[in-house]
Amino acid sequence: NMETGFTGKDVYEEEFDPWSYLQTHYNPKSGILVKEGFLTFTLKKFHETFSVHGVKGKTLIDVGHGPTIYQDLSACESFEEIIGADYTDRNREYYEKTLRNEPGIFDWTSVIQAVCDLEGKGTTVEEKREKLKKTVKKTIKCDVTRSNPVAPLVLPKADCVMAILCLEGACKDLDSYCNALNNISSLLKVGEHLIIVEVLNCTTYLFGGKRFSCLTLNGEFMRSAITNTGYAIIDLEVFPRKYDEEQYKISDHDSTIFILACKLRDI
Repeated sequence: NMETGFTGKDVYEEEFDPWSYLQTHYNPKSGILVKEGFLTFTLKKFHETFSVHGVKGKTLIDVGHGPTIYQDLSACESFEEIIGADYTDRNREYYEKTLRNEPGIFDWTSVIQAVCDLEGKGTTVEEKREKLKKTVKKTIKCDVTRSNPVAPLVLPKADCVMAILCLEGACKDLDSYCNALNNISSLLKVGEHLIIVEVLNCTTYLFGGKRFSCLTLNGEFMRSAITNTGYAIIDLEVFPRKYDEEQYKISDHDSTIFILACKLRDI
């Protein structure tokens, strides 16, 4: 039985270890999100979002970025600035170290190369790193459970907000999830774009010897939650995961959902 109590923000602040998380999920050879195809799928969807769908603008806010940067690699070509936003100090610090490509941090080279290949412009890994570092202006404290998640700051409304594998870890039930969606929507201009990626039907995930809770979501709920928050869905794709007993012990999700939506109104 994988049951675990809700692991709230204090647990993340105290126990979320960026390095263990990255090794378990994103290690190029053994990472579960690499082996199951999650990473290839999301990189392709980000590329489609910014090139095919032409999502672009001045400012993108990356909510709950954790210690990863792969979600910003395509975005940094289409936005003048990216503002990172995360709850834990440790993740924000790790994100900044990664942008500076400090020695000893997790190596994203193969992922950066994959994005350069998708874009097909002959950009080198070094050029892409430089572009990313120039575009990400800062990372700020963010709590998606607050009506203004970046309080006490008040930011100008952004042209794109994304939350990748964030809200399902931060919310204890479906009502809280809908509230958090509305909270992050307050950061976005009407007429502009929201990008959400979550894993579906997950209860917990494990790394560094610690189990974290995950809100169990399904596609139908996601569609209605986003629509009810005042959005039109532009692209929604579910990527199924192959069953693997060992990998399911680490995280028991059965698929990944990618959603691109346009904000029609404030609710």
